[in-house]
Amino acid sequence: MAPIVDCHTHTRYSDGTGEVADIVGAAAAAGCAVLALTDHLTLPRTMDPTCECSVPEADLASRARDIDAAIATCGDGTPEVVHGYECDWYEGCERNIASWSRGATFRLGSVHWVAGGWIDDPCDRHVWDELGCDEVWRRYVDAWCAACESPARFDSMAHPDLARRWEREGYATTLDLAPLWERMATCAHDTGVHVEVSTAGLRKSVGGYYPAPGLLLAFRHAEVPITVGSDAHRPQDVCWGIRDAYAYAAAAGYASIDAPRTHGGWQTFEL
Repeated sequence: MAPIVDCHTHTRYSDGTGEVADIVGAAAAAGCAVLALTDHLTLPRTMDPTCECSVPEADLASRARDIDAAIATCGDGTPEVVHGYECDWYEGCERNIASWSRGATFRLGSVHWVAGGWIDDPCDRHVWDELGCDEVWRRYVDAWCAACESPARFDSMAHPDLARRWEREGYATTLDLAPLWERMATCAHDTGVHVEVSTAGLRKSVGGYYPAPGLLLAFRHAEVPITVGSDAHRPQDVCWGIRDAYAYAAAAGYASIDAPRTHGGWQTFEL
């Protein structure tokens, strides 16, 4: 049985509620072997004008010091701590990502910004209302594949079908998603990126894992490796549902999961 790993967590430096030490402590209490701290990387003011969800540029050095301190205490029942960021893809992001994520060894790519708006904002769904669900999905997949192909070189792609976020709240597509899923699987395979199995959707109205079973099978058939994460924004959600996620991945045919190492590279755990 693979040890518990959590490759997607947030602290108060972005839109989480816990200090770095709180997240590491919660992971240790859960028996976590590898913990990646992946706050939302600093975003341009046009996307996050008040740094409501991303790390303010002025806080990057302080966050790095807190993570270095956590790494220095690894061992003796604490998880291996990995300095990472969840890096949003958007047009022209590569230079910003290279600058703002300097020092991180794990870059978790994601797509939230489509056609000039956030597709997962609970307070503003104008993108969905203006474009319609089918067009949002098409543009989301275009952006997702562009992220895979980006020179930013993401290590893994978070919650790969985030466009499902509101499907049970009146924003379900009428498209046959299978061709789009095949395109995503091909992009991931051809660019060598991992994809994430996330438990976050189970804590939200999605009511299931990201990715959906059909998309996970497409990734499996394309031999795309996976990481696993909780997308925790509170200490109490760290490592939430990870072992069940292993079973979900195994049911799709996966025999192992990968986790990043503190100083770079990967380690593989058999399921």
